[in-house]
Amino acid sequence: MELPTAEALLDGISQWVKTESKTSETANVNRLVDIVERGFSAAGGVVERIPGEDGFADHLSISSPWGGEQPGVLVLCHLDTVHEEGTLARNPFRVEGDRAYGPGIYDMKGGAYLAYAAFQTLTKAGIETPLPLRFLYLADEEVGSPTSRKHIEAAAQHAKYVLVTEPARDGGKVVTERKGLGRYVIKAEGRPAHSGARHQDGRSAIREMAKQIIRLEDLTDYERGLTVNVGLIQGGSTANTVPQHCSVEVDIRYKTIADAEETHALLTSLEAFDPDVTIEVIGDINRLPYIQTKAGQALFEHAKRLAEEIGFELVGTATGGGSDGNFTAHRVATLDGLGVDGDGGHALHEHLYVSSLLPRFQLQLRLLQTLK
Repeated sequence: MELPTAEALLDGISQWVKTESKTSETANVNRLVDIVERGFSAAGGVVERIPGEDGFADHLSISSPWGGEQPGVLVLCHLDTVHEEGTLARNPFRVEGDRAYGPGIYDMKGGAYLAYAAFQTLTKAGIETPLPLRFLYLADEEVGSPTSRKHIEAAAQHAKYVLVTEPARDGGKVVTERKGLGRYVIKAEGRPAHSGARHQDGRSAIREMAKQIIRLEDLTDYERGLTVNVGLIQGGSTANTVPQHCSVEVDIRYKTIADAEETHALLTSLEAFDPDVTIEVIGDINRLPYIQTKAGQALFEHAKRLAEEIGFELVGTATGGGSDGNFTAHRVATLDGLGVDGDGGHALHEHLYVSSLLPRFQLQLRLLQTLK
């Protein structure tokens, strides 16, 4: 079996990077979906294009032509990025020493391309893997997978293993645990009044929300791994009006299901400090914690042995960021962070390490070849 060179892998990745694909820019994401669809079709994959919903781009479901309906290996990748159109002009694709730059190259076009290259390598060599292979290339992960989650969970019901090609962490570590997360919008409605002439008649939504913010932020407990972050706030109309409206967006991260349920119950039962102000809470648990199970540990140990054969040490780590692996880890052996090594995810200095391409490609390839 002939393996691609690092240069060939990088050339393929560069084409995906040069196709900008911010989640909300549907036409751009679909242009990249077109490229991936053509690539897998040419490689012999059985490709199903899933039409986008709610303004999001399409998803791709790809199956190997072998293996039938038996439980197999599910590979999760996303094609969307956080970078708006035009970011490529500010962070163009380029190679400087061991670093290859570009928007989305690390998170996660590099790892997603390696999964495609592994499948292409297998089919070109006429090799069938012990288990059927199924790939999901998704269009909305960066905003919480609102339309792809159901497809992930449905595919996981027919999977024996799940591999996630999110980027490696801290020098090449794979991810074996992730915090869960919840996303909420809290709205307060008070009573407007003239701030000078009739201030006493008003009921300030901003004042109420300020108290709620302190209440929520005080829930943060680093020892428990619980963080509550009020990240966005909007309110008021003019400086001389007691504000009738105020809203905040809240991001919560937790390590345990118990903490997820406890904080969800607290948020959905919030009561106003001022009885003349009403509070509305919209949101839910977006992702349960990704906790390593016995099956997940066995999958990691298998990957670790493969890495030793390839010539590098594989280390696992936990992270606070969520991924589509959170949707599968509690029910199927899941291994995350199998993508490229690099740095600068979501930033203008985003890059991968060219030296990581072949080892990470070989690890993905060997996992597909050896999982039974």
